[in-house]
Amino acid sequence: MKVTEHVHLVSGVANAYLIVDPDGLTLIDAGLARSGKKILRHIAELGHSPGDLRRIIITHADGDHVGGLAALKEASGARVYASPVEAEAIAAGRMSRELKLRGVQKWLYGLVSPLFKARPAAVEELVSDGQELPVLGGLRVVETPGHTPGHISLFAPSAGILFTGDSLISDGERLRPSQGINTWDEARAAESVKRQAALNPHIVCAGHGPVLRDAAGKFPKMEG
Repeated sequence: MKVTEHVHLVSGVANAYLIVDPDGLTLIDAGLARSGKKILRHIAELGHSPGDLRRIIITHADGDHVGGLAALKEASGARVYASPVEAEAIAAGRMSRELKLRGVQKWLYGLVSPLFKARPAAVEELVSDGQELPVLGGLRVVETPGHTPGHISLFAPSAGILFTGDSLISDGERLRPSQGINTWDEARAAESVKRQAALNPHIVCAGHGPVLRDAAGKFPKMEG
């Protein structure tokens, strides 16, 4: 699905986003393990080869965002970008925090957890808050901890697009913060939402849910 002339959504259990620049392609997040082939098909449909994928930026190390990373990296030779905390988890093939599971939740997660397994992958580029990447006219790294300790978002001021990973979830009309058993720190997550809202993006590309346009006023109201 085309978001803008240069941004394409590859939907799945978790969303991935392909950005087309004159010097090649950038992927934000890599979906589940089975998503790798789907992303490669999308690259081909855009008239590109796997070798045109230059960068893969990971918002956080959960399996539905890094599952396809190792295969995509092998197919393309792309360099991988992530925050230091998430990079360490990606290299170990694990999440960067423990889920807050109790009782039947542990049993249910045990049934589905094989779907969220991710092969370890090396991260070549460690990113930090405020760093600007040469993507989409300047893609700014925004630290947004809460869902995980090293979670990042990415903001393209010239395009007015914010890529939020799982720090925000879209229902198509509104945005909601990361909360519940998969959230490392809800207070930090709330602070991250306030920081994102202050960027005043026009389009929000979340890790789950539809792309949200005309985003002003659709951010959750966080107390404090």
